[in-house]
Amino acid sequence: MNPPDTTRSTSTHATGTATPTVTHHPAEQRFDSWIDGLHCVLDYRLDPSSRSVVFSHTGVPAALQGRGIAAELVRVALDWARAQGLQVVPACSYVAVYMRRHPATLDLLKAR
Repeated sequence: MNPPDTTRSTSTHATGTATPTVTHHPAEQRFDSWIDGLHCVLDYRLDPSSRSVVFSHTGVPAALQGRGIAAELVRVALDWARAQGLQVVPACSYVAVYMRRHPATLDLLKAR
């Protein structure tokens, strides 16, 4: 496995909840986080020819839902897409909802 190219440090919000560490695995086309021994993921497909990325799946085990983990996975992935100059296709419904709730990300949407 290739070493990850992006890692976010764990920090604590004012609410007392920790932001999960999200790691980017470009060879697997995945962002992930391990929390309490459970694997959380955001999968994507990169299309270099069109300078776009399709975010295809976000998965957080039921035991961890409601902690903002999926939102952090998406936030980190969208930051990466912006830094790479990629347009985003939110095939995953969670990514689409996240982008609608965070209008500052809408400029990343790939034109249809």
